[in-house]
Amino acid sequence: MVPVLLILIPLLAGIASFFTGSEKTARFWALLASLFTLLVSILGLTILKDPSYLAFETSWLGSLGSSFSVKLDGMGQILCLLTAISYPIILLATWHTPHKKANNFFGLMLLTQAGLMGVFLAMDALLFYFFWELALIPVYFLCSQWGGERRIAVTFKFFIYTFIGSLLMLVGIIYLYTQTPGNSFAIADFYNINLPTSEQSNIFWLLFIAFAIKMPVFPFHTWQPDTYEQTNYATTMVLSGIMVKMGVFGIIRWLLPVLPAASYAWGDTVSTMAIIGMIYASLIAIRQNDLKRLVAYSSIAHIGLMCVAIFAETESGMQGVMIQMFNHGINIIALWIVVEIIERQFGTRKISELGGLAKKMPVLSILLMIVALANIALPLTNSFIGEFLMFNGIFGSTITKYNVVFMVCAGITIILAAIYTLNMIRRVFYGETNEITANAVDIRENEKWILIAVVALIFIIGVYPQAILNISSETVNEILKEADITPYLIGK
Repeated sequence: MVPVLLILIPLLAGIASFFTGSEKTARFWALLASLFTLLVSILGLTILKDPSYLAFETSWLGSLGSSFSVKLDGMGQILCLLTAISYPIILLATWHTPHKKANNFFGLMLLTQAGLMGVFLAMDALLFYFFWELALIPVYFLCSQWGGERRIAVTFKFFIYTFIGSLLMLVGIIYLYTQTPGNSFAIADFYNINLPTSEQSNIFWLLFIAFAIKMPVFPFHTWQPDTYEQTNYATTMVLSGIMVKMGVFGIIRWLLPVLPAASYAWGDTVSTMAIIGMIYASLIAIRQNDLKRLVAYSSIAHIGLMCVAIFAETESGMQGVMIQMFNHGINIIALWIVVEIIERQFGTRKISELGGLAKKMPVLSILLMIVALANIALPLTNSFIGEFLMFNGIFGSTITKYNVVFMVCAGITIILAAIYTLNMIRRVFYGETNEITANAVDIRENEKWILIAVVALIFIIGVYPQAILNISSETVNEILKEADITPYLIGK
């Protein structure tokens, strides 16, 4: 019941949005639908948390062994809650941003939300792929029709990356389907597949490349900075706050438990790629003069740490990834809101052209400082517990002999994050005003209260993270049990 509503509300509302009239009506309709979705998500965590309300299965493509099977487990609850919270935040924060053909814009936004919900809920591999594509197709149009001058070329690059990744994933899913007893797409049957290590390795890379593109992980990241730079802010918030979690989710749900031997065999290689990407992106971020690109590169570094923690295959590391997926989404959306406010008011994103905003925009300065401190994982902020658990998991990993090296290298990026984040704040908000910033005015009421809400979440999760950790603990144990490589080690 609950999973079906989480998909159905934005899906039907998105279709209806195409037939709305004025921009005001379309905007209000999208907000109303997102609030209903948030309400259902909260009910699934509270009043309707009985297992009978959190799963649904019916015949779909029975001749192919596929069913419409959706379920809200711990990881699904966290990511669906992130998606449900993010949409009202995004819509309210960009409430005054005009959009040509607004009904189409908000319709595509809601269809993207439906696809995202489906990805996080699917318990059938073919259904998972269907929703994966449903989430990506509207984003293609959102990026190509609303954005900067280079949006067409950038969107084409994004399309090529994602199309190749989706094609590789489909090939991998079909092969795994042929290896199941009776040819089934059910997740339980995928988990029971026992392929030789050599076969697992081939399928591993088919699936991993698809997920790595979406995260993104070095060297599959080159589409991301350009896309974030050229895309409109609302879509960028969806891409960076929610959609990158599709890749992280895919690895945890569909890679480790299905191909445990290959995940073990290639774990160090993947972790090395992620570490290279983290250091590379952090160093590039330090040199950035464009606020959008700085935030884009910082996201690559944060996602890279999650990737390393996943392949450490420890309870602590996996719990850290679970809570950090939520934290990263909230924090980076707040950063995009600040960048959007700055560009809209001053007509520039260049750090070198700004300065002295703290004198003119004290409320924004205070709220950004808190979000920035959360971004660099200061204690009592939400990211601290996530990064602490991930580092603890990486250090305590027994399946890699490079755990200390990975932890130290990842730790360097935390220092680099502090450098580029605090340097950005110093150059943009402190010092003297100039011709561009001399007439700055503080943020609007809707923007102020949205950022205050995000700051409240930052402190609530930072002080009491156990609420989220309790939600994900059972799922973490199940994933690690399915991904256990002890039989492989014994056989070796």
